[in-house]
Amino acid sequence: MTILKIDSSITGDASVSRQLTAATVDQLRGQDLGAQVVTRDLVATPLSHLTLGGSGDADVLDEFLAADTIVVGAPMYNFTISSQLKAWIDRILVAGTTFRYGANGPEGLAGNKRVIVALSRGGFYEDGSAFEHAKSYLQAAFGFIGITPEFVTADGIAVGPEQREAGIANGLAEVERLAA
Repeated sequence: MTILKIDSSITGDASVSRQLTAATVDQLRGQDLGAQVVTRDLVATPLSHLTLGGSGDADVLDEFLAADTIVVGAPMYNFTISSQLKAWIDRILVAGTTFRYGANGPEGLAGNKRVIVALSRGGFYEDGSAFEHAKSYLQAAFGFIGITPEFVTADGIAVGPEQREAGIANGLAEVERLAA
């Protein structure tokens, strides 16, 4: 198995999403000791914004296509995902490769992959909240290419120290449930 780990948090060692991606990869490797892990840190090595002339980042799509499981660290900033993560998603949503348009509309072509999203949010956001555009966006983007992502979530990270710890504990408990 090949695991692609994507980190997009700007907070370095204080990052909750990075803590959750690391724990998720550890859980997956515990299930398959021979698993290969490919790591892409979108903050340490940022991708350029998508342009009409092309990006020159074909390796991003190749990494995605070669992976069996993708673990995505997705901190919520200003109600949505980081611009670093958006630039990565722009590289994997590729007509003719990960989706195509047919007589019945769009068809996802990457449904053979498992995607686990480690979502961290400063507050509390219910599905359908007018302010929640991280989980909903990721569900739509991955769904468009045929993938139903799984989520491990740490909420309330910015509410206060006790809630931060409770949010992290909840996220780590969800990581453990993934392996069960």
